[in-house]
Amino acid sequence: MSRGPLTGLSVVELTGVGPAPYAVMLLADMGADVIRVDRIGGPPDEYPLNPVIDRGRRSIALDLKTPAGVELLLRLVARADVLVESFRPGVAERLGIGPVPCLAVRPGLVYARMSGWGQSGPLAGAAGHDINYISLTGALATIGRAGGPPQPPLNLVGDFGGGAMFLVYGVMCALWAGGGRVVDANVHDGTTSLLAMLQGLRASGLWSDRRGTNLIDTGCPYYDVYRCADGGYVAVGSIERRFYLNLLAGLGLDGDEDLVGAHRDPSRWPALRTALTAAFATATRDEWAELFADADACVTPVLEPGEAPHTAQATARGLYAPVAEHAGAAQVTPTPRFATDPAEVPAAPPMPSTAPAPGEHTKAILAELGVPDEETAALRAAGVVD
Repeated sequence: MSRGPLTGLSVVELTGVGPAPYAVMLLADMGADVIRVDRIGGPPDEYPLNPVIDRGRRSIALDLKTPAGVELLLRLVARADVLVESFRPGVAERLGIGPVPCLAVRPGLVYARMSGWGQSGPLAGAAGHDINYISLTGALATIGRAGGPPQPPLNLVGDFGGGAMFLVYGVMCALWAGGGRVVDANVHDGTTSLLAMLQGLRASGLWSDRRGTNLIDTGCPYYDVYRCADGGYVAVGSIERRFYLNLLAGLGLDGDEDLVGAHRDPSRWPALRTALTAAFATATRDEWAELFADADACVTPVLEPGEAPHTAQATARGLYAPVAEHAGAAQVTPTPRFATDPAEVPAAPPMPSTAPAPGEHTKAILAELGVPDEETAALRAAGVVD
């Protein structure tokens, strides 16, 4: 039975961290057959395998610093549609597994490269992490409250938004074009693209570079979070007037004409913020969630990650697989979903397997390549495979 729209797509992943494994998870979720090439001995201690984003693969462990390991990798590549690597620029070439030898054995291959800064430019070979990449795009400077420092948004904006998503997009574009292409996906360029709307607003005079003073960066009191009586928080996004009026009604503030008139009057926003802060402090997070559940005011509780799988919306959508079936990890089901009929409710593809141990499938994969058992034993004894 087909696992998803990418069933039949063959992917070789050179093990990495952050955006590349997540991008490959998305491909595997949609049915791609992924072989992850792990290091002998497994990943370093600071980067253990992740039970969620490393799911859906088979694993072979190779020493790519040996000619025999490189030869085995090229045999895998010769059968693949996509290769994903996330080394620093130049490393794959030095190992003998860069685009030239890989495309030589598989001319239609999509050779997908994931990096922080890109394959060219003065920073191409520099070290960095999400916070560094997004700092040079201008994204980090926009996040935070007025008068405070920029706030790192986990690694959601850079690694996963600007990196992984653009890697998948690049792979799909290259496949659509017939393959035989090298994809230069990187966190710096992708995050820059994510800022397109903001740059357009700046050009139109609708965005200030003063952090925490704009409509959607906590500068506006009806687009912010508020502390409740129990220490929890609610998120308020009542931008449109009808939602704003419903917000005031739910809080019992709709009788104050000054607040009703504050919607598009920034001079009244300080007083409005004070009123909202005081109102939300009078009840618990869950009490406000219940009150606003059907109010059409764009008010929602701020949930912890452990609470999110249990909402009515997530449950109705089947958004998470049963935790008990996956060693306690909250495994989100594959997304997006697909339907053949516009009236049909799309169903998620079946859940892929959880993360394999490094080298768990080495013997089986080598057998698929036609390597006899005695040669596999010799390779293992020589430390080429594990």
